[in-house]
Amino acid sequence: MAFGSKVNKQTVEKLPGSLIVVEYAPQLEVIAKASLTITHGGLNTVLDSLTHGVPLVAIPITYEQPGNAARIRWTGTGEVVPLPRLSRLRLQEAIQRALTESFYIDNALKLKRSILEAGGVKRAADIVEQAIGLPSTEMPLVLQTVR
Repeated sequence: MAFGSKVNKQTVEKLPGSLIVVEYAPQLEVIAKASLTITHGGLNTVLDSLTHGVPLVAIPITYEQPGNAARIRWTGTGEVVPLPRLSRLRLQEAIQRALTESFYIDNALKLKRSILEAGGVKRAADIVEQAIGLPSTEMPLVLQTVR
């Protein structure tokens, strides 16, 4: 568990189970080896997980997280547990479903392929750079209308 810079050793010692708690974890490397991501649903973590074909359990809190959680549910790439309804049992059930119901991994892998076919983060950066006038290092900008 990555806890940020406010790790309180007394709190960590009281946590149940055999967690490894750190201030920072190399997210991409961890997700690349994960079977499941449990997240508040921030866009970076959602996209990092789906780029690796890893299903999610989202517990959205604020900002863009509820919208991202709705997309996780809609795409069938994971489970969502709204914060006001969060309990140990609900979280355990969501984790169990996300790990055992094959359509979650199937849908996460479909999105992984889609992200790769679209060019991934590199292609997105090229589009942004081209849009703001920086010289492109790759393909020309192509805009498509989705209907």
